[in-house]
This record gives sequence, structure tokens and C-alpha cells, in this order.
Amino acid sequence: MAGHLASAGHEVTVFNRNMQKADCWVIAHGGVAVTSPAEAANGADMVFSCVGNDEDVRQIVLGDEGAFAAMRAGTVFIDHTTASAALARELETAAESRGIGFLDAPVSGGQTGAEQGQLTIMVGGDDGVFATAKPMMDIYAKAVTLMGPSGAGQLTKMVNQICIAGLVQGLSEALNFGSRAGLDMDKVIDVISQGAAQSWQMENRGKTMIRGEFDFGFAVHWMRKDLGICREEAADNGAALPVTEIVDSFYTRIQERGGGRWDTSSLIDLLTNPLNEKT
Repeated sequence: MAGHLASAGHEVTVFNRNMQKADCWVIAHGGVAVTSPAEAANGADMVFSCVGNDEDVRQIVLGDEGAFAAMRAGTVFIDHTTASAALARELETAAESRGIGFLDAPVSGGQTGAEQGQLTIMVGGDDGVFATAKPMMDIYAKAVTLMGPSGAGQLTKMVNQICIAGLVQGLSEALNFGSRAGLDMDKVIDVISQGAAQSWQMENRGKTMIRGEFDFGFAVHWMRKDLGICREEAADNGAALPVTEIVDSFYTRIQERGGGRWDTSSLIDLLTNPLNEKT
């Protein structure tokens, strides 16, 4: 994502908690790598972040070395982390007290979408701040949509993850069923992806799932983090998530198999290798 900004001609300063990654980025794209979020944000018109969870965001945003400490009034902070809606509202309040614009802007599309500049970004925040920041996000996204006030971006991403969880489980069961029935599953996918069963997951992961290949981006560890956020929000708003809770338990079993770094399509491994459980 930062690479697309640099390629578009913007001056980009990067910080990563793993400095080796930051240094490698500079070798590939130019720009400057620095040693703290505050140093990265100093003098910037816009600051973008994408880290792991709520506490990671707080670590890089707040405090003496956090980005907010160095940002001047009138600048904008865009957080692409998938985090809680409560955190988004907390940071918006902190930003407003400093005269900084804040947007919660989680993304969908995974590593491939980021590399190809084809992310979908769902945004929460003020209309005016969004209008200022959208042209920058358009550089690495195919769709950037304001969903509502602060927190709405994160809530929309929760809807996205709930949909994906159920879909991947359904796809796993279908592919395993077809394989055990002796069908040519490559041909099956080609046929049914032209009808009502079509999905991004089927078209992009169906054939790799059949082959037991699970090295395609978004990891099980991160999906479990996201589903945990969904379940916490559901506990507050009263939504029932029975399928999501079951799928989350299945991802726990994938982790127990040592598949925490496998991508989320690895749910099928529980069906194709049913005896591969730790005792």
C-alpha cells in the first residue's frame, strides 16, 4: 500500500516495528525509514497505519512516541487495521482534541489486493475528512466507501468477516463432498462458479483447497482475532452468531494442528484429514 503511494509520486516515510521490513521497503521503493511512529508522522499531511489489533494501534498512535504526538492540526490519520469499533471512537475523540482528522478504514482483499492496488476499503468518520483522504486511498483501492460515523468502517468489516467465515466452511464441505463422490473437482468448480454458488473464495481458492495448498495470504491467527472482535460486538448488540462461533472453534482446531499461519481456506483440512487431530 505504501509502495503504491510512492509510485504515485508522493513522499513517503515508513515505520515498522520490524526495522528490517522498513529497510527492505526503502530499498524497493525509495523514501525514508525511521525508528518511531512519531518520527514517521512528523511533517506528514496524512498518516496511514495497518497493524495487528487494538493494543497495537494504541501503541503506535498514543504516547510520547506515538503518531498523534507529532501530527499538526489539520492533518489526517487513516487506520487500516481491523480493530474494534470502540477503539475507532476512542481514537477519533483523541484526534479531535488535537485538531487531527481520524478515519477507521479497515480493508478487504488480502495481500494480493494490497499488492495489486485492488483493495476494498470501508470507512468510518467525518464527511469532510473522508473527502480529503479518499483520493489517496483510491491509489491502492478499487472501492473506497464512507459507511457512516466513526466505528462504522470497523462494523462493516465485521459483517465482511462473518460472511467469509460461513462461506469458507460451506465451500470446504462442498469440495470435500464432491471429492469423496469421485467427481473431477476442477471441472465442478469451473461449472458451478458460473451459477448461483459463485464466490470470490471459490474462484480464487477452490482449486488450491482441493490440493491442500494454504499459503495465500490472510492467516488463521488473524481471522481468529477478527472473529473474536465480531463476537465481542455481538455480545453488546444482541446479534446471534451461531455459525460464526462454530467456525471460530474450527479455526481453533486448525491452530492446534500447527496451521495458525495457513490461510483461512485451510478449514477444509479438518474434513480431508479428519484424523489429523492432536490428542
